[in-house]
Amino acid sequence: MGNCCSDEMGGGGGHAGRHSVGPAAAAAAAAAEAASAAADRFLRSRGAGASTQVELSLSASNLGDQEFFTKSNPMVIVYSKSKEGALEELGRTEVILNSLNPSWNARINVHYQFEVYDIDPQFHDVNEKMLKLEEQQFLGEAVCLLSEVITKQNRLLTLKLGVSEHNLPNPSKFGELNVQAEESAGSKAIMEMVFRCSDLEIKDLLSKSDPFLLISRISESGVPVPICKTEVRKNDLNPKWKPENPLIIECFNFSSNGKHDLIGKIVKSVAELEKMYHSQDGENFFVPASTAHDSHSKEVLKSQVYVEKYLENNRQTFLDYISAGCQLNFMVAVDFTASNGNPRLPDSLHYIDPTGRPNAYQRAILEVGDVLQYYDPAKRFPSWGFGARPIDGPVSHCFNLNGSTYQPEVEGIQGIMSAYISALRNVSLAGPTLFGPVVSTATAIANQSLANNQQKYFVLLIVTDGVVTDFQETIDAIIKASDFPLSILVVGVGGADFKEMEFLDPNKGERLESSTGRVASRDMIQFAPMKDAHGSGISTVQSLLAEIPGQFMTYMRTREIQAIS
Repeated sequence: MGNCCSDEMGGGGGHAGRHSVGPAAAAAAAAAEAASAAADRFLRSRGAGASTQVELSLSASNLGDQEFFTKSNPMVIVYSKSKEGALEELGRTEVILNSLNPSWNARINVHYQFEVYDIDPQFHDVNEKMLKLEEQQFLGEAVCLLSEVITKQNRLLTLKLGVSEHNLPNPSKFGELNVQAEESAGSKAIMEMVFRCSDLEIKDLLSKSDPFLLISRISESGVPVPICKTEVRKNDLNPKWKPENPLIIECFNFSSNGKHDLIGKIVKSVAELEKMYHSQDGENFFVPASTAHDSHSKEVLKSQVYVEKYLENNRQTFLDYISAGCQLNFMVAVDFTASNGNPRLPDSLHYIDPTGRPNAYQRAILEVGDVLQYYDPAKRFPSWGFGARPIDGPVSHCFNLNGSTYQPEVEGIQGIMSAYISALRNVSLAGPTLFGPVVSTATAIANQSLANNQQKYFVLLIVTDGVVTDFQETIDAIIKASDFPLSILVVGVGGADFKEMEFLDPNKGERLESSTGRVASRDMIQFAPMKDAHGSGISTVQSLLAEIPGQFMTYMRTREIQAIS
């Protein structure tokens, strides 16, 4: 038996059934666990990631009246703003006739810039999607971040409508736009299914196959999106797993080189899987016919898959916790070791460009901070440096960035930037590169918050230019930190070879084990060297941030902490 669940849920749960004991059983279990970890990396390589659908409901009040004989006929256009500043229309509401206080029925799937138009009477019978905006009267605009909406307790944000480049006859009267965000019902639904296969084909030469299932949904564009995988069952041809677009369920034979062989697959909707459960009928696997010219041709196999359990429930989501008042608190630790180079010289990673262009350290802090700051109302961020010698003192591996003896917190992202620049003038770069003290200090803060029963979760960003030298101390500190409400993002900057740092990322390295034999209670640390962007246009830092909701939810669920409004 085993679990099948998405990465957003933390990728793990309890195992049911009887377990063998003894050295041989322990070795087999360790091998299966290592294989499952490798299969997890395979799932990530196929593009799985945490996501949720948010629907925006819109209403307005006291809109400017641009009609002479009747009230305005308003419609809302919702745009998403790209990193480069370009606007892309996400959707538009219907037209409400003769109303200065409209409430639109249309629901828009997310985010950023809102503009309101008055629709001329001659266009009232025209589908809103066909309307040309340049032919309509502009009533005002407002800009916000989606995070500003969802962090409100009732997920309702009221924005003052204004004007940027449009000229209105009466620019003093624009009114207000109300933005309400709700997660779609599908984002809260969770299904639990048990799968079993029979008569699987033998793919290995000297042993039985080591199967696992990969489950994907088919997106509207027709591209399969992986959402879940089971654990690997070693040497088993009749395995059993636990786990309205159709789902693709693929069965692979695990291979340690990462080139897993496809045993077979089925394509079924959720409703069809539920029907299979009730009928207890098996479904034959198929594989694409290797000799067929028609891409839709397939070879039906003897192997079958069964659905032995089917349950559907609703769950609390990341947004439920955030709108209930749980905060994400941002922390920063900056590497001041001598390998960064003299900060006064342009080739230093710490060089402060007179033109205002941020260096690599500043870029990493800004990218993470610009996202997390909206989840922390107080915006007081603990900030440290490590690997430097403060004035008239020994080398410190965790000192307050603001120079204070007792208080590590600074005000806002700009406070971090100011403290960082000030520290560069007041410390001497030294070494070595140690993470243990910083991780332990952050853990102590998270522990104190937990002891005070505060609804807080902490995210520590460590920016470094080199490889740590206190491997075991760092591992011990990370494993201890995994028991507390804390995630750690490590970003490597500069041209160093960071291959050895992959031990910090459980998706790339081996399982972390402390000096006393303990393993981390959950996945809560990620490492990546900083790059401008992946092929998809997503930066390294953004890809690391995408892991936070899943790590947050794993912590909350494993400790049975409920979101309470």
